[in-house]
Amino acid sequence: MDLKIGIIGFGARASLREEVHRPGQGSRVTAVCDLDAGARDAARAELPEALITDDVDELLASGVDAVMVLTPDHTHAELSIRALEAGVAVFCEKPLAIDLADADAMLETARRTGTRLYIGHNMRHMPVVTLMRRLIQEGRIGEVKAVWCRHFVGHGGDFYFKDWHADRTYSTGLLLQKGAHDIDVIHWLAGAYTEQVAAMGELSVYGDVTDRRDRTGERMPDWFSVDNWPPASLTGLHPTIDVEDISQVNMRLAGGILASYQQCHFTPDYWRNYTVIGTEGRIENVGDTAGGVVNLWNRRHRGYAEPDEVFPIESAPDAGHDGADGLLVAEFLRFVRDGGLTETSPVAAREAVAAGILATQSLRGDGSAVAVPPLDPDLVAYFERGQIEL
Repeated sequence: MDLKIGIIGFGARASLREEVHRPGQGSRVTAVCDLDAGARDAARAELPEALITDDVDELLASGVDAVMVLTPDHTHAELSIRALEAGVAVFCEKPLAIDLADADAMLETARRTGTRLYIGHNMRHMPVVTLMRRLIQEGRIGEVKAVWCRHFVGHGGDFYFKDWHADRTYSTGLLLQKGAHDIDVIHWLAGAYTEQVAAMGELSVYGDVTDRRDRTGERMPDWFSVDNWPPASLTGLHPTIDVEDISQVNMRLAGGILASYQQCHFTPDYWRNYTVIGTEGRIENVGDTAGGVVNLWNRRHRGYAEPDEVFPIESAPDAGHDGADGLLVAEFLRFVRDGGLTETSPVAAREAVAAGILATQSLRGDGSAVAVPPLDPDLVAYFERGQIEL
């Protein structure tokens, strides 16, 4: 029997419906909720048999087995908690929340109610990341001591400065909103969470663009084009822009591992570069999708040297984010049906959010280091058991 899935928020990330709506194959979308009339019209056209509503309570009462919360970030906590309280399993798109207290409340609610909570950190399923993690786990570079990430967000102007992302009221900042992915990957590759952060950042380019407009009723594909270049020539930016378009954070992880993350939203290219340095070598990706490679150096060289080994990033199934979206949804559906451990982790999602939020606090202050408060060990243990109460 198909699992009945509700979608809350029929915007850009609702593309996940292509992976979850498989009638007769294990799951189908039976209800959609969105406050925007245009989004509801689009949902009716694509899913004529589904309940389409603007009332979350109506969706939750419709008999769904699980919901996917795909709404703007500032609504994740409230909507997820409502579903958890109703006993409906939750897929919450990253970031978990934009406020640390809200993130902790989500985990606490999931444990108290016994309702399953899953977080959409799809990068844990991306081939470049799983390849690098495998090499680390095989001991190919020894014990990890440092992780560096440079994120060239070439589509930043279109993706994040023409809608709600540009307003910190709804996103806190892009070091959280966009960086939650990379901080989670840094933690996963290092095998440790951040204990202390210090950051700097600026609104260097997009704050000077004066061509602004309200895009209510529009969706991101309506305005995206690679011809929108150079960044300072973009038009129709969001009326409020008070988030940074370039930022960098230093992190001290448990065990003395050091990490750094740099993010720029006005580069001509769009990809991530990870470098992981261990006691016996280092790995670094060039390209982050199929066709790229992960290079490994594990011998001593004089100056620059070609890598000692090269590992191709394999092609992935035909699904979003180099196949990761399909794997993510498949894991979520298995979790809803059968429970058990998952590659994504609510605890890890909280730790990524905590680092991103407190790094933003640091960069908007004087750049001083800020300590990340730890979670209750009993709460951590609950999720590490696969959300099973002893």
